[in-house]
Amino acid sequence: MSQQHEVATLGGGCYWCLEACFENLKGVEKCESGFSGGHVENPSYRAVCNGNTGHAEVIQVTFDPTVITFGQLLEVFFAIHNPTTLNRQGGDVGTQYRSAIFYHSPEQKRMAEETIVKLTAEQAWPNPIVTQVVPFEKFYAAEEYHQGYFRANPDQPYCMAVVSPKAAKARQKFAKWWKSV
Repeated sequence: MSQQHEVATLGGGCYWCLEACFENLKGVEKCESGFSGGHVENPSYRAVCNGNTGHAEVIQVTFDPTVITFGQLLEVFFAIHNPTTLNRQGGDVGTQYRSAIFYHSPEQKRMAEETIVKLTAEQAWPNPIVTQVVPFEKFYAAEEYHQGYFRANPDQPYCMAVVSPKAAKARQKFAKWWKSV
């Protein structure tokens, strides 16, 4: 990994949805599903789903900021999930589905906070944004079968009903940043 790469850690509901969108963006070198923000070391998917670990489902994105900026990643992030629903995204309910930006630098913190202020001023959402902006501490990768889940399981019912429409929306809205297939 070169010096030009940066890392972003984002939680916006189900990590399968986020991963399906972010892994297809130009400049994204790696997108890994996992957990962050909790108090349990090396949590399992099952433990996080039980809601007792404090962790959020997140993606950790390694990207080249000369190709796609953190600000552009935030633009995608806020477009593909609802940042106004506390601890839920659609039918997924619990603190593990919270909207959160785990910043890796003061610059990421500043940009996240400025983006929220801008979206609030623009009234981009009818309700207040509840996205947490908190310092990154640790990332735990989810089990291997969660990595690239949508790519490997496009016909799985949840993927067809929830992930596919989000990925299609992202592909359409952010076509200029989408990797050619």
